[in-house]
Amino acid sequence: MLRRTCQRLALLATALLLPAIANAAPAASSSDTTAALQQAVNGAWRSDANKARDRYRHPVETLQFFGIKPDMTVIELSPGGGWYTEILAPFLYAHGHLIEAAPAKAEKFAAKLKAEPKVYGHIAKVIPFSPPAQVSLGPSNSADMVLTFRNTHDWLINSPDTIEAVFKSAFDVLKPGGVLGLTEHRAKPFSEPVTTAGALHRIPEDYLIALALKTGFRLSGVSQINANPDDPEDINVHRLPPDLAGPEDEHAKMKAIGESDRMTLRFVKPREQ
Repeated sequence: MLRRTCQRLALLATALLLPAIANAAPAASSSDTTAALQQAVNGAWRSDANKARDRYRHPVETLQFFGIKPDMTVIELSPGGGWYTEILAPFLYAHGHLIEAAPAKAEKFAAKLKAEPKVYGHIAKVIPFSPPAQVSLGPSNSADMVLTFRNTHDWLINSPDTIEAVFKSAFDVLKPGGVLGLTEHRAKPFSEPVTTAGALHRIPEDYLIALALKTGFRLSGVSQINANPDDPEDINVHRLPPDLAGPEDEHAKMKAIGESDRMTLRFVKPREQ
C-alpha cells in the first residue's frame, strides 16, 4: 500500500509542476476498433503459450489505452519474439502501416514473419534498429505511434545516453500529436535507475516520465492496466513467470506472484513546439 501511495504521490507532483500534462486516458476506442483488436488477439496464429500471457499483458486494453487506430502508421521498437507483432500486424493489415524496428540479425523474428504471409504480409518494412549504433526510425513527422514493450531497461543498461537517444529518435519520427506508448517492469519509486535496470531489469516510473518530458513529450496518460500489486519489485523479473530463471525451489512462490508489476505510460508529441 505504501509503495502504491508513493507512486501516486510522485505522479501527482509531476502533474502539479507541469500544468500542460493531461493525466486522463485517451477517449475510449470505438466498438469496431475493439472488435478488430480482439479478433487479432484471438487469432489462430498465436500459440497457446502466448495467449496464456494475455491475462498479464492485457493487449486489447493496453493498445486501446494508447489510442491505436487501424489506419495508423505504427513503429514497434525491438519486437523480440514478436508477441505484440502477432496482434499489431493483423490489426493494421488492411488500412494501416506497421514498421518493425529490429536488430539486423534477428533471424528468428524474420523467419516468423516469412512463415505466415497471411498475417504478416502487409508489414510495411523492417528497419535496422540496434541502439546505440542504430537508432534512426525514419523521416521526421512520419509516424502516428511508436510502441515499446519492456525494452527501456535494456537501453538504460547500455547507458543513459542510449535510452536518451532512443527517446529523441521516437520524438523526431512522430507527427505532431503522435503517441509514444510504453510498458516497462516497474522498480520501487525513486530507486537508482541504472542500478535497478542492471540488477533487476526494472526502472522506476518517475525516471521514465522525467526522461520523456525532458525529450519534449507531454504525459497524456498513466494506467495501472498491467500493474501487479503482488510483485515486491525487488527481485529480478526473470525469476518471475514466464522465465522462472531462479532455483526450482522458489518456482511455486514466483508463480503465485505472477508476472512483473508494469507501468503503462502514454506520451504525446505536442502539436505546437
